[in-house]
Amino acid sequence: MFNNHTNWSIIGGVAAAIGASLCCAGPLILLSIGVSGAWIANLTVLEPYRPYFIVAVVALLSWAGWQVFKPISQCKPGTACALPATRKKRQLIFILALIVAVGFVSSPYWIPLFA
Repeated sequence: MFNNHTNWSIIGGVAAAIGASLCCAGPLILLSIGVSGAWIANLTVLEPYRPYFIVAVVALLSWAGWQVFKPISQCKPGTACALPATRKKRQLIFILALIVAVGFVSSPYWIPLFA
């Protein structure tokens, strides 16, 4: 299933988005599920790396988007991108992953509204 570069770049983009939001969303998520402790404050140590994670999110999801939405004429016959049903599924998965990634990356701005 994950032998395609597009799938790995989508997974990598979402993982980088999670990394970018660990300093802010991580403590809120842990507290909301009942985990507590002074060590949760240590997650803020990742804040200086947030810009690098954001660059990784943009780069990986840009690559995946370019691969997922390229014209069918550029697809080799018999590949997954040449099959309309598979192509639509990948586009849907990409859009959902993009929404999740944007939510994670923008979490420092909207989480304070709920805390």
